[in-house]
Amino acid sequence: MKRYLETLFCAAVLCLPCLAAPEQEELPAFLDRSKPAEERAADIVRRLTVDEKVMLMMFESPEVERLGIPAYNWWNEALHGVARNGNATVYPMPIGMAASFDDQLLREVFSSVSDEAVIKYRIARQEGRGAGWYEGLSFWTPNINIFRDPRWGRGMETYGEDPYLTSVMGGAVVDGLQGAVTDSTIKTLACAKHFAVHSGPESSRHSFDAVVSDRDLFETYLPAFKHLVTENKVEQVMFAYNRFQGVPCGASERLLREILVDSWGYKGIILSDCWAVDDFFEEGCHGYSEDAASAASASVKAGADLECGTAFRHLTEALERGLVTEDVLDKSLIKLFSARIRMGDLDEGIRQQDIPDSLLCGREHAAQALRMARETMTLLMNKNGVLPLAKDAKVALVGPNADACEMLWGNYNGFPVDTVTFLDAMRESCPALVYHQGCGLVMDLNADPESGQDDLYRVSSKAVDDVLEAVRDCDVVVFAGGISPSLEGEEMNVEIPGFAGGDRTSIELPQVQRELIKAIHDAGKKVVLVNFSGSAIGLVPETENCDAILQAWYPGQEGGKAVTDVLYGRYNPSGKLPLTFYKSVDQLPDFENYDMAGHTYRYFRGEPLFRFGYGQSYTTFRFGKLRLRRHKAVIKIRNTGTVDGEEVVQLYVRNPLDTDGPSLTLRGFKRVSVPAGKTVKVEFPLSWRTFEWWSRENNRMESVSGKYEILVGNSSDLRDLKVRRYRFI
Repeated sequence: MKRYLETLFCAAVLCLPCLAAPEQEELPAFLDRSKPAEERAADIVRRLTVDEKVMLMMFESPEVERLGIPAYNWWNEALHGVARNGNATVYPMPIGMAASFDDQLLREVFSSVSDEAVIKYRIARQEGRGAGWYEGLSFWTPNINIFRDPRWGRGMETYGEDPYLTSVMGGAVVDGLQGAVTDSTIKTLACAKHFAVHSGPESSRHSFDAVVSDRDLFETYLPAFKHLVTENKVEQVMFAYNRFQGVPCGASERLLREILVDSWGYKGIILSDCWAVDDFFEEGCHGYSEDAASAASASVKAGADLECGTAFRHLTEALERGLVTEDVLDKSLIKLFSARIRMGDLDEGIRQQDIPDSLLCGREHAAQALRMARETMTLLMNKNGVLPLAKDAKVALVGPNADACEMLWGNYNGFPVDTVTFLDAMRESCPALVYHQGCGLVMDLNADPESGQDDLYRVSSKAVDDVLEAVRDCDVVVFAGGISPSLEGEEMNVEIPGFAGGDRTSIELPQVQRELIKAIHDAGKKVVLVNFSGSAIGLVPETENCDAILQAWYPGQEGGKAVTDVLYGRYNPSGKLPLTFYKSVDQLPDFENYDMAGHTYRYFRGEPLFRFGYGQSYTTFRFGKLRLRRHKAVIKIRNTGTVDGEEVVQLYVRNPLDTDGPSLTLRGFKRVSVPAGKTVKVEFPLSWRTFEWWSRENNRMESVSGKYEILVGNSSDLRDLKVRRYRFI
């Protein structure tokens, strides 16, 4: 971009007859870097034509040559690293990073992600680019929807099923991306999405109407959005595809105007999910608007500032028909240009020059990706201490995910310079490793595609014989199983048993893997299952047929090394489940039922397979007596084992008198290191936020006086928690 101050100034003067001659003209406000961003933006907006205004409210914002304004594309992704734009460091998927319960590390991760974003943007502008898709500094992340049902394919993009955990982790993402925010500068823009009440199914999101009680809305679906808006000052909020109480989210006055703007005081950009405004009027979708012009005007009047799509082209027609007024567009455009000015997009050479290009895909970020991947590892089962593996153990690696790069990368991903697969790392740790793929993710490798369905999705006797022959002399078989982002994700063309359109119809481990694991177990081998997935898997048979289960999520470019470090004891696992692992779909309500009853650990009354907050270690921790002192919960944790470890101490609150409310709900957590044989003290403040509860009298969330129970431990299982009563006044 070679537009220096003089060029911009001359262009503005030549095109504006109201201005005096150049030698007498004061610098136009939009060129004066000493002025506030909003004042500069307002000066730009008053110089635009109606046609220019309309086009600039779309994600592919065109150049305004006469004012020296470059083109800009608002669409960029950074779900777990800068995405879809060449090489970038690829961190674990968000659901895995949620398992770390480490918001400080997550904040550091996304500070590094924004460093890489600035570097890539700077290089693009230097090369005369920077206005293409995925080249800008406005990122549409984090996804802070509640992962209410494990069948939802996009759940891996979220930070789990708990509103508090999602708030804290989502807030860390925003802080890391946006950096030190001022009225004149911001590093990059983060975006809270998808607002609101959205978590599948993928197949009906363009027509679905989410109807929930006010309690579920404000207690479960909105807290993370409120936190990111009021505490972290997120700069963008993206509305969802679905309807909410009969109205598309992008036209909902209640969501966008009453709650987001009026109640929470949000002043940032409101944007559409991609082509969501088209759903207002397209046949087979919401049937809310008669045409594109009325749809666009309905969204803008409700509060939308920016569209990912093409319906806003019809705002010109909407203006002519009197459906919307130009001053509404002006308010949106001032916000959009203020953000671009603060990001440095309109001013030459003011991007952070202190971020060296060497950080992009460098060793420092790779080490950080490894640290985060290690912290995501969640040990679910370890019978008789089969893990960590003995250094001299004869080990075989079997399974469809052993040598899968793309699985490690997840979705909405960038492309790392180097990826350490599980097979790569295991061979480095065990030179005599025996490897056999064994089967595909869902199909037998030997199956004839023309054969019946049963033959395709069940393991063949030949596959079993081949694997058993390969592992005959081995002590332990590590099975790299699970699923893949090729099977679960956003609106996918997948129709096979157990999967549909990106979602899942069953949460079981695919049958072909299940049968092969059982065959190996029945042959007398110890089996360690490393389960890769972005969602909960029903592993009831595997708890019988395996000696250990490690949940590895989709762990990013360093994931293979992270898993191997855990298996061989070089890293003591410390991850905790950010969602409930149910036994089967028989324990779940209907997928389209958005009522919280029966969903997540907070409202599920049955006995799951593994509970929220659960995760084992290679050492043991003993929790002392819980004490409540001066508005603090205080507890001591002793490492009673022989190796150093990290524990995630969790604080829950319950209101025994509220029989309609959650059985318990997370209100604090701290990740602490405890050396072997040592004791550490952990304190949690007990503030009005701790006792924010649903008020029946006032029909809202507020600090409610009453008798509560404070519970502290290392999972949401009541058997793992120390309990004290507390009266909040």
